[in-house]
Amino acid sequence: MRPSRILVRATAVASAALLAACAGRDIAAPDLSASANSAHLLAPGTGPSRAVTPDGQPVIRVGVVPSASTITIGSAADYLVKDKASGLVLFSGHDDDVQVSLLQSNPTKYRLQVVCGSLAAVQAKKDAADAQGVATFTEFVPTANCTRLYLGDFASNASFTVRTAFRNQMIASGLAGTDSFWKLVTPPGNTLYAVTRGAVTRQNAAPVTITSSDGMVRIGGAHYRGSGEVGINSAGALAGINALPLEQYLYGVVPRELGPIQYPEVEAQKAQAIVARTYAIVGLGKRASDGYDLTASTSDQVYGGFDAEYPVSNQAVDATRGVVVTYGGRLISALYSSTSGGHTADNEEAFDGTPAPYLRGIPDAERGDAFEHVPTLAVFRNNANPASLRAAKEGDFESDWARFHRWTFQWTDAEITRAVSAFANQPVGRVLEINALERGPSGRVLTLEFVTEAGSFYAHKDGIRSALKYVNAAGDLASLPSTLLFVEPVIDRKTKAVSGFSVYGGGFGHGVGMSQTGAEGMAQKGHTVDEILHHYYQGIELATQY
Repeated sequence: MRPSRILVRATAVASAALLAACAGRDIAAPDLSASANSAHLLAPGTGPSRAVTPDGQPVIRVGVVPSASTITIGSAADYLVKDKASGLVLFSGHDDDVQVSLLQSNPTKYRLQVVCGSLAAVQAKKDAADAQGVATFTEFVPTANCTRLYLGDFASNASFTVRTAFRNQMIASGLAGTDSFWKLVTPPGNTLYAVTRGAVTRQNAAPVTITSSDGMVRIGGAHYRGSGEVGINSAGALAGINALPLEQYLYGVVPRELGPIQYPEVEAQKAQAIVARTYAIVGLGKRASDGYDLTASTSDQVYGGFDAEYPVSNQAVDATRGVVVTYGGRLISALYSSTSGGHTADNEEAFDGTPAPYLRGIPDAERGDAFEHVPTLAVFRNNANPASLRAAKEGDFESDWARFHRWTFQWTDAEITRAVSAFANQPVGRVLEINALERGPSGRVLTLEFVTEAGSFYAHKDGIRSALKYVNAAGDLASLPSTLLFVEPVIDRKTKAVSGFSVYGGGFGHGVGMSQTGAEGMAQKGHTVDEILHHYYQGIELATQY
C-alpha cells in the first residue's frame, strides 16, 4: 500500500454517501432533449399506464437489485408471494424469506425493424438477409395483421454509434429503408423462474411479486416500503424491483443524497427533496426495458429504502409534498452535484446537448462582486498561476467547510504514464505536456490535451474526469473530482526536467445545477428553500405536481 497523494484543504468532512452519490451520477450524460427536460406537468392519475395512488402520487419502480442470478425476498410480517401474471399465490408465510432463481431467459436485444407486411414479402426480405449472414427475427402482430421483420442482434447497451453504422450498412445493401428504426425486443416464452421456500421449489413462467400485511418487504436483505418484484432485465438476468408511492421513495433518497447527520439544515433538506422529486418524475419510464424506472444507485439517485430514513429528511419530504421545479410550465432536468468549487457550470460545459436556460452557471458567492477567488474563465486568464484553486476559504457558500471545495493531486512520471496509457488504451511512453485547450464560462476545462511520445490524445467535458485519473491510497486509478482544474508540470530541482505533474482543482461532480454542499451553506446562512432553488436554477418556478 502507498500513501494517498491527495491533499484536501477544508475545515469539515463531507459524508461518504454524498460524495459517492454525486460522483457516480455525474458520469452519465443527462438527456436534455425537449421531451426529457421539459416534461409537462401531469394531472393526477394521467400518463401512459402509470400506476398512481388514490391521492395522485405516481408509483415508482426502483431497481434495487439491478442484476443477479438469485434474489431473496421476504418480510417480517405476513406476506404473499404471487405469480404476477395470474395473481395466483405461490407461497404465503411470516417473517421468513423466499429465494427466486433464474432457470432460463431470453434477453432483450436491440433489433432493426425493416418491414411489417405480408408473410410473402417478409419471407423474401428475410431470405435475402439470411443469404448475407445477417441475424433475423420475426414476429406476427395480430392487431396490425402483419409480420414484422427485424435485422441485427445487439445488446441492450450497444452504443448508438455502432447501431447507426449497422443501419447504414443495411440501407446501403438494400435490406432496409430509411424508414427503418431500432426497437428493444424481448422474444416471448422460455423464461422460467425457480421460487423456493424451505425445501419446496415451484417453477413459474412469470415474474413474482411479494406484498405484506404491514406494507414492508425485504429484497436482497434490505427493507423497503411498498411491494417487491423479481423479473427479467434487458440483459436477461434477474432484477429485484421495489414499487412504492413516490413520496415514500423520497424518504429513502434524500438522506442518501444529502446526509442529514452531516447536513442537518432543514431548508437544504427541503431543496434536496424538491430536486429529487423533480428528477424522479421526469425519469419515470427511463429504464422501462429493464422493468423499472430508475436504479437505486449513483447512475440515477441513491436510494436506501426504509433503512436509510431519518427524521429531518422525512420532515423535509413531507413539508414539500408534491412540489417540483418547473421552467415555462414544464418540469426541468433537475441536475445537481456535490460541490461547485465556487462557480456552477452551464449544462453544455459538462454534457453535449442544447443549452438549457435554467442551467446557467453562476458564481456560488455571497460577497457581492468580490469574486477574486471564485473560479471563472476571467480568473484563469488573468492569473498565470491561478490562486483561486489554491485558496481554501474565499467567497462562496461552501468554501468554509465543504471537503472538496479545493483539492490537489500529484503524479510521478511513471504514474502519469500509467494513467494516460489507460485512457488511450495503448502504451504512450512519457507524458510530455498536459494542456487545457478550451475552457467554459465557469473556468471548467472543455478540452484537455495529452502530449505523449506516442502522439497526442484528447479528452472532452465531463469525460476528462475519467481520462485524467489520479492514484489513490490503494494504488488504483480513480476519477478526478471535477473539471474545474489546472495542471502544471513538476520540475526536478536538480535536473530541471519534468518529473511529473500536479493538478489543482475545485468542486466535486459535474457542477451543473444545485450544489448540495452550497445548499447546506446557504441554509446555514439563513436562506430559505425558495431562495436556494432560485439561486441554482435560473428563471424557474415551484409548482405542486399532486
